[in-house]
Amino acid sequence: MQIDTAWRLLFGGMERDPQGLSARVRGIIADAIETGLLAPDMRVPSSRSLAEALGISRNTVNAAYQHLIDDGLLVARERSGFFVAPSDDRRASEPTHTGVAADGAAADKAGGWAARFAIRPSRLPQITKPRNWTDYPYPFLFGQFDPSLFPTNPWRESVKAASSVQEITRWARDMIDDDDPDLLDQLRHKVLPRRGIFAGPGEIIVTIGSQHALSMLVQLLVGRDTPVGIENPGYPDVRHMVGMATADIRPLTCDGFGVLPDAVFASRRVAFVTVGHQCPTTAVMPMGRRRALLDAAARHDVVLIEDDYESDLSVEGDADLPCLKSLDRADRVIYTGSFSKILAPGLRIGYIVAPKPVIDELRVLRRLMLRHPPTNNQRSLATFIQLGHYRQHLRRTAAVLEERAELIAELLPKLLPGCRPRRDFGAKSFWIEGPPDLDSRDLVRRARDQGVLIEAGDIFFLDPAEGRRYFRLGFTSIAAHRIEPGLRRLGALLAA
Repeated sequence: MQIDTAWRLLFGGMERDPQGLSARVRGIIADAIETGLLAPDMRVPSSRSLAEALGISRNTVNAAYQHLIDDGLLVARERSGFFVAPSDDRRASEPTHTGVAADGAAADKAGGWAARFAIRPSRLPQITKPRNWTDYPYPFLFGQFDPSLFPTNPWRESVKAASSVQEITRWARDMIDDDDPDLLDQLRHKVLPRRGIFAGPGEIIVTIGSQHALSMLVQLLVGRDTPVGIENPGYPDVRHMVGMATADIRPLTCDGFGVLPDAVFASRRVAFVTVGHQCPTTAVMPMGRRRALLDAAARHDVVLIEDDYESDLSVEGDADLPCLKSLDRADRVIYTGSFSKILAPGLRIGYIVAPKPVIDELRVLRRLMLRHPPTNNQRSLATFIQLGHYRQHLRRTAAVLEERAELIAELLPKLLPGCRPRRDFGAKSFWIEGPPDLDSRDLVRRARDQGVLIEAGDIFFLDPAEGRRYFRLGFTSIAAHRIEPGLRRLGALLAA
């Protein structure tokens, strides 16, 4: 049996760790069966064919198949091969739930749970991206992990160095509300100074990514009646966090350079801003506006939450302007950053830089939530930075992203002539304004059918209708040689 394209795509993103190959094969097939991608009674490749296609041992595939047979997901038919188990066979192998669980399920169907929820986050508009986006040939997605850019060997070296008996003894204990001291030192001396920030002792806390940082700040600073300003368009998850915390939320006035320090801004007690690269337009706020924003914040007692989500990975390097926090002389700015866009989202390490009284409260709040982020990851990252791998990774990645950005900028006028792209220096995405009659949601669906992934722009607006003709093209997750054919497909869909 030959392996067709669909099966090759199914295993396209499989990790190659030899110690876990059998489990990976088993997991991918099981997931495809459970989600309906592989239908009942569908024939699966022989163990020999699949092993040859994946370049792995036949014994590895046989072991995976046997587990799937034991789990009731596959059946072996003599002289015919392996098949997805019929639906009845799978149902028979599933455990039967009785008692409290059954009662709970009945209550849920009857709407009993709905009356118990204090909030309904599932009803909020969500940023959606295919979980299997690596299976698509043209993923123009922002902020996704590109395996080809991850510094695998340097990271392994750092993890190994953090895994000695002595090191484990240091990080394995309960830190209560503390962070790894080595990581705090590396942040203070090697990471933050690149952004012009010189934090003192007790002015940094580690978070589980920037999302966790923003969530904690909302909990700490925003009450039911706190006047808060958000950007529009802006990051939708911040809008949802703030909207669940206060009834007094207003869009800040923005122009082509970002937030304006006007009367709306002055009426807010807390304002969430993305001045480095405005989300999603990529606008870089000029120096004069930054200083004016800080002056207005001091005059009107506004706390600025600076979400510097693309910090430290500038494509153009020295063209970056200093962040708000580096210009702040009145302790008006709380700064959030993370390593998600720099290394990998799965690392889940971010941080907040703020005056010590703020950090002290955040430490107690974080302890009540989760005590502290995993310190083994903190120590590995600290070692990675200390050994010089971080700076080397930034140089290498910036060069790759610069190549991709230049190629897209050159191709867009030719292949998407009816669109107006924007990308300010250093941004990792293009914000595209399509023709007036464009429905970007429809374009996203049609493009996905052609193997092209883009992001609809309406999710970023308070009124989705305002963003109907916009979409975002990211380039952190797509290889350079796939950019032109992907844009050609997208251009053809726009011209249709």
